[in-house]
Amino acid sequence: MKLIYGIKDKPKFGQMIIFAIQQLLAIMAATLVVPVITSGSIEGGSMDPAAALFGAGIGTLVYVFFTKASSPVFLGSSFAFLGSMAAAFAGGVSMQLGFLGLIIGAIFAGLVYVVIALLVKAVGVNWLNKLMPTVVIGPTVAIIGLSLAGNAIGDLQTGGVKAEDGSSVAAVLICVLVGVITLIVTTVASTFGKKMVKLIPFIIGILAGYAVATVFTVIGNITGTDALKVISFQSFANLVDGGFGLHTIIHLPEFTFLTAFGAFGELSGSYIGAIAIAYIPVAFVVFAEHVADHKNISSIIEKDLLDDPGLSRTLLGDGVGSMAGAFFGGCPNTTYGESIACVAITGNASVATIITTAVLAIIVSFFAPFVAFVNSIPSCVMGGVCIALYGFIAVSGLKMVQKVDLEENRNLFVVSTILICGIGGLSLNFGAVTVTSIATALILGIIVNQILGIKKSK
Repeated sequence: MKLIYGIKDKPKFGQMIIFAIQQLLAIMAATLVVPVITSGSIEGGSMDPAAALFGAGIGTLVYVFFTKASSPVFLGSSFAFLGSMAAAFAGGVSMQLGFLGLIIGAIFAGLVYVVIALLVKAVGVNWLNKLMPTVVIGPTVAIIGLSLAGNAIGDLQTGGVKAEDGSSVAAVLICVLVGVITLIVTTVASTFGKKMVKLIPFIIGILAGYAVATVFTVIGNITGTDALKVISFQSFANLVDGGFGLHTIIHLPEFTFLTAFGAFGELSGSYIGAIAIAYIPVAFVVFAEHVADHKNISSIIEKDLLDDPGLSRTLLGDGVGSMAGAFFGGCPNTTYGESIACVAITGNASVATIITTAVLAIIVSFFAPFVAFVNSIPSCVMGGVCIALYGFIAVSGLKMVQKVDLEENRNLFVVSTILICGIGGLSLNFGAVTVTSIATALILGIIVNQILGIKKSK
């Protein structure tokens, strides 16, 4: 679609705040869930999601700085490093050392990006374009969206309160209804909305879905029907646990570096080596996704970001941003497909909006009611929104594939290999290192393309 706001455009202040809130809602759920999942592997402690949100904001600002405010992408907690983060705690002799391991691991991962960035700066990106042409990148971008389809549908069928009266089928149907209403309102606002409405379809969709879910929940509470209790307001109840006070408004994030402070004396060479093994290989995997994401956003804004500001700068921004983000929140960051899809759907590529989103993420990490509100949004509502978000990522990749001649067997086999391996979920595990299905599909696509290219050149 045609961009309403370009990279250098600056919407009016009030509008920009609303746009930033929309971006924040699009990325927040995934950003917050990474530390929650990792906390399941920590004995006697947990990671603070608010700190991860703070770290994502800091990491994004670092990325914007290195890319000279030329790339409209938000950085959030990376799912690819879940196994690495769990390994940091499993290999530590104390919780403090585990948190220090998160910081050390992010430094290792960031250094991989820095080394690749220096290599790219020295030799250029032509080798990368030959290694990952459109026939490889197009279907890879498509499977980034398609691989998340199961997550969106799973969320669509899930509410905030589990039905315990034997009406699980009814509960699922109610959740699907709420999610579908959210989806329809979002798509109608984006398609038929005028001016401001067209720019904030996700806020409108989420609020509409939340309102419908609230109505069902109120009826469920009055009638005692669990199937109608779509929303759990426990996050708000936790705010006032113990009475009203400053804690109901202000939340002080538990920053990773504060928890890790004092654990340096427990470091050992074997532990540092284990952290390096857990993080460095994954960084190479995420590098491939970094390239795919930037080629995707480049096609949306019709500007090659690998050329300007350059892949070396985007890598430095991502790598150093991950280090900074993990220092505060423990989670290495990565470019978010949800953010890119938000740009594509709304036509708002303003980097000023991304900067505002990052600042807002930092601020709201201290604002307990907002975090509580986000945590209370039913999964089915976010599922409805994510159908559109993930779908747009997939469609962006398919649009790239349109430019490929699929009458040629070489191209047909490359695209087929990537799509089937990616959608089929072909991931590979090597100890603590997991090569994601997206990375595996991309690697196999590159190999097939290179082999068939050799044959063609003879």
